[in-house]
Amino acid sequence: MTRLLCVIALLVPGWAAAQEDVSARIAAQGLSAVEGELAALPAPTPTERFALGGVRFLRAIEATLQLRWRMGMSGRTMDLPVLRLPVAENPNPEPFDPKFVEVMATDLLARMAEAEAPLDGIADADEVALRVNLADLWFDVNMNGARDKGEGVIEIAAGTVLPRRFRSSGETVPPTIRFDTADAAWLQAYTHMLSAIAELVLAYPPSQAIAEVGAATAAMNEVAGDAPPTNALAFMFEDEVDAAAALLLALRQQPDPAHTRAAREHALATIRFNRQFWARLDAETDNDAEWIPNARQTSALGVALPEQVAKAWQAILADAEDMLEGRKLIPYWRLKSGAGLNLKKLLEEPIPVDLIGWAQGKDLLPYAERGERLSPFNWREFTRMMRGESMLYVLLLN
Repeated sequence: MTRLLCVIALLVPGWAAAQEDVSARIAAQGLSAVEGELAALPAPTPTERFALGGVRFLRAIEATLQLRWRMGMSGRTMDLPVLRLPVAENPNPEPFDPKFVEVMATDLLARMAEAEAPLDGIADADEVALRVNLADLWFDVNMNGARDKGEGVIEIAAGTVLPRRFRSSGETVPPTIRFDTADAAWLQAYTHMLSAIAELVLAYPPSQAIAEVGAATAAMNEVAGDAPPTNALAFMFEDEVDAAAALLLALRQQPDPAHTRAAREHALATIRFNRQFWARLDAETDNDAEWIPNARQTSALGVALPEQVAKAWQAILADAEDMLEGRKLIPYWRLKSGAGLNLKKLLEEPIPVDLIGWAQGKDLLPYAERGERLSPFNWREFTRMMRGESMLYVLLLN
C-alpha cells in the first residue's frame, strides 16, 4: 500500500498527502474539485473508488439543488428524495423553464450512472475505510464557489435523511462517519433508487403540463389584477394546487414504456445491492463510527436502530421484489381476497393514469389477476418498530 501511495503521489501531485482526508479537501475546495482529483487517480484503491462514487453522488444532488436555485424553486418542490430538500431563496432567478423537471431527471440519471461506475466491482473482500466529517460536506447551491450559510449538508438534509436533531448545530457535534465496504453496496443501491425515480419522471414527461398550468395561472392573475386573495387558503396553497395539477395532467399522457421498464430494473437492482449491504453489515465485527450499524454496533449518527430492524427490512425488500416480479399482487378495493393488480405487467405495459379510470377500475382491468396478494403485515411491523419515523428510515435504509 505504501509503495502504491508513493506512485500516486508522483503521478497526481498533492493528492497523496491528503488522500486519507477527502473530507477536509471537500470542506476546503468543494465537491467538483475533489471529484476531478479522484477521477485522475491512475490506480485507485477500493477506498478511493468509494470516495469517487460518493463525491459523484453528492455532486448529482448538488446539481439538482443548483438547478432549482437558478429557477427560484425554493422550499420543498415535492415530497420525494432530492425534491424534498430545501433550497435557499434566489433574489434574481432565471426565467422559469417548464422543462426544468425533465432536465433535472435526465441529468440525475446520467450522474447516478457515473456515481455507480467506480462502486461496481468493489467486492466483499475489498477493504474500504473512508472517514468523513459530516460538517465538512457542503453543496455550492448558488454556484459562487464558496460555502455560504445554509449550504452545509447537515443544514439541508436534517430531518430528511439525517435525524432532526442535527438541525440545531449548536446542540449536536457533527459526527465523523467511517464508511466501509458494506456502505459501498448501500451507496450503489441508492444510485439505483434515484435512477428509478428519474426514469419514472421521464416516462411521464411533465414539461407541457407545467407550461399549461403556468399559463393558466398567469392568465388568472392578469384577470384578478392587484386584488388581494379572497382568503388565506388561496394564498397559502396556490403553488401546491398548481404542482398537483401539473402532476395529474402529466400522468394522463401515454407513458414511455422504455422508461417504466428501466425504472423496474433499477428498483430490482436497488433491492439486490441493499441485500448485499445487509449481508456485509452482518459480517462486521468492528464498531467504528458506523453509518448504519448492525445489532452489535453503534451508530455514529446517534440513531437507535431496533435490534430486529435488519430482519424487518429484509421482509420489506422481499415484498417489494415479489411485487416487481409479479409474484405477489397489489390489493385493490374491487378485488377480493385471492386477486389483485400485477405491478410487473403495469410497468412493462404502462398506461396513462386517469383518476376516474383507476379509481373505478375500468382502466386497470388488464392488470387484474387471481393470485397471492401482498399482505400489509410486514410494512405495519416496520412502521410500528420505527415509532413514527418510518419514512426517515426508509430514506436512510433505501
